Amino acid sequence: MFQKVLIANRGEIALRIIRACKELGIATVAVYSEADADSLHVQAADEAVCIGPGPGKDSYLNIPNVIMAAIITGAEAIHPGYGYLSERASFAEACEASGLVFIGPPPSAIEKMGDKAVAREIVRHAKVPVVPGTHGAVRSEQEAIKQAQRIGYPVLVKAVAGGGGKGIRLAENPEELSRVLQLAQNEAMAAFGSPEVYVEKFIPDPRHVEVQVLADSYGNVIHLGERECSIQTARRQKMVEEAPASVVAPALRQKMGEAAVRAAKAVGYVNAGTVEFLLDNKGNFYFIEMNTRIQVEHPVTEQVTGVDIVREQIRIAAKERLHLSQRDVQWRGHSIECRLTAEDPDNDFAPSVGKITHLVLPGGPGVRVDTHLYPGYVIPPYYDSLLAKIIVWAEDRPAAIARMRRALEETRVEGVKTNLHFLKRIIDHPEYQKGNVSTQFLRRYLRNGTE
Repeated sequence: MFQKVLIANRGEIALRIIRACKELGIATVAVYSEADADSLHVQAADEAVCIGPGPGKDSYLNIPNVIMAAIITGAEAIHPGYGYLSERASFAEACEASGLVFIGPPPSAIEKMGDKAVAREIVRHAKVPVVPGTHGAVRSEQEAIKQAQRIGYPVLVKAVAGGGGKGIRLAENPEELSRVLQLAQNEAMAAFGSPEVYVEKFIPDPRHVEVQVLADSYGNVIHLGERECSIQTARRQKMVEEAPASVVAPALRQKMGEAAVRAAKAVGYVNAGTVEFLLDNKGNFYFIEMNTRIQVEHPVTEQVTGVDIVREQIRIAAKERLHLSQRDVQWRGHSIECRLTAEDPDNDFAPSVGKITHLVLPGGPGVRVDTHLYPGYVIPPYYDSLLAKIIVWAEDRPAAIARMRRALEETRVEGVKTNLHFLKRIIDHPEYQKGNVSTQFLRRYLRNGTE
C-alpha cells in the first residue's frame, strides 16, 4: 500500500479522498490555488502545496505544477478525483513518466473511451448495444445528411471528444442538421480542442441509467449495479441521482451489468469506471459513453452496496486484487443524492458567488453530506457550483424520498443563491414520487422553475 498520496483536486471530492486515505493509514498531500487557501481540504490534508492562481487552467489543470508538488512532497501516487485532470490520458502518462502511480485507468483506456466514436465501435464489437449512428466522425455536411437519412430523424450531433452535455445538438430534418452541424463543431472545438462530431439516432424521452464497474490489474471485473441519473438540466447537468433505478428489475440489472463489464474488458480497463446507458420505455438500453473516473454520484452506490469505491480505487492502484467477487455484491435499500449548488434556478441556473453567512446541514439517521462548506466560507468565482451532496438511505424508495424531504427541509444556506428550493420541488413532485422520470423531466414539469 502507498505511504503518501497527493490529491489533485479541490472541494468535496478532495475531502472524500483524504478521508479514504486516512482510513487506509495513508498520508495525504493537498494541492490548492491561491483562491482556495482557506478551503477545508487544505486543512484536512497532512501537507498542502499551492500550485497557482485561482483560475483552474493556472492551478488544478497545470500538470507540471501538480507533478512537481507530488515529487517535492514524496507522494507515491496521485488521485485526480473527477473533472480537471481525471480523464486526461496525457496526465496519466506524465505521472507514469515521473515515477508516480495514477489512481485511475491506464492511459490507453482513457484515450479509447475518451474518443466517443472509437468507444462506440469498441463496445459494439463487444456486443454492447449502441444507439444507431455513424461509424466514427462525419467528414462533411453531405456525409452527415446521408447518414442521418439512413438512421432516421430526429438525430443528435455529438462531439467525438464530448462530455458534460457540451457539443450536442438536436436536428429534426436535413435543413436543421445543416444549421446545427457547424454550431456543434464550433462548440466541440472550443470545449475539447477537436471539432470532430458524429451523428446518432435521438432516443425520445429516455432514462439515463449508468452502471458502476470495478476492475483490478489481474483481469477481474465486476459491477456494482446501476444508478438512475435522469433528472438533468437542459445542459445535461445531473441534479438528483438514485440507486437502484426504480424501473430496473433484477433480470435487466444483470443484463446491463454484464454489458458494462464487457465494455470495460474491451478496453483493458482497470480501476473504477462508469458505463452510461440510455434506457427506453421498452427496456432497451444503449451505450452512451464510459466515464473513466470516480463519479460525483458514486455515494448512492456506496450506500446500497456497502462498498467504499474510493478506497477500492486506491487498493486497485496499489496492485491489490478486488476484495469481492460479483457473487459477493448485494444491494440493500434505496439511496438518493441531491446536488446542492450555488445557482439561481430562476435565472437559468446562473452561478452565484459570495460568502456563506449562515449554514445548517442536515443529519440524523440515514443522512450523509459530502461537502467542503463551512460558515464564513467564500465561494470563489472560478470553479464548479457544487456546494454539497446530500445523500440519504432508507429501506425502500418511498422511505428514502421522505428522508430526503426531511433532510432538505433541515438545510439552510444563506449568503448566496442556491437550488435548494428547486430540489425540494423535484422531490415533492408527484411524477418523481411515482418514479415517472426521464431526461425530459425538468423540461416537462419544472421548466424555468414553474410548473
